[in-house]
Amino acid sequence: MTAQVTVGSSPAPATIHDFGGFPAELYALRYPAPGDPELAARLVGMLDGAHADPTRGLDHGAWVPLRYLYPAADVPVVQVSLPTDFDAADAFRLGQRLSPLSMEGILIIGSGSLTHNLSEFSGASQAADAEYVQRFVAWSREAVTAADTHALIDYLRSAPDARRAHPTSDHYLPLPFAAGAAPAGTRARVIDGGIAYGILAMDAFVFGTQH
Repeated sequence: MTAQVTVGSSPAPATIHDFGGFPAELYALRYPAPGDPELAARLVGMLDGAHADPTRGLDHGAWVPLRYLYPAADVPVVQVSLPTDFDAADAFRLGQRLSPLSMEGILIIGSGSLTHNLSEFSGASQAADAEYVQRFVAWSREAVTAADTHALIDYLRSAPDARRAHPTSDHYLPLPFAAGAAPAGTRARVIDGGIAYGILAMDAFVFGTQH
């Protein structure tokens, strides 16, 4: 997240390891996907107040999921930041602005975690799934598959245990962003990602058709 919408415009974005306290092997990973300065310039033109950053690489919000989607790192990637003062409605509108790109075969990804309260992380991989996480997962699946935009935007009031599931908004806002970017009239499907360490729900949602 940044002060304003920032679009990475490097032709060869570096891999950013923006986290701490993990094994050294994780910091050795690289995701050498090419950038797309031309597309980045288009995005800046589509988004009011956005600016390009030719020095910005791909942080772990981008390269972690992309390593599984495109392990060969042979697809151009342009990362777009979310401003720190955005709420869910702002994120949804940002997605709407970018939605036309999906009709051009450009994959739009909102990358976060369906629940993300690391203050409750114990490191126990076999921990029982927390009940509040299960409730938030069930609510999310219902809201997304029912295309309930109001609920997704008003999640702090409509979702059970919303503030416990997301003490900060950075891992939630990619969801309304992706919903906003979905082509009109498309239905979403759920990819069950399970719950890691009892607290980190890993579901994903696909909006529209993937080729």
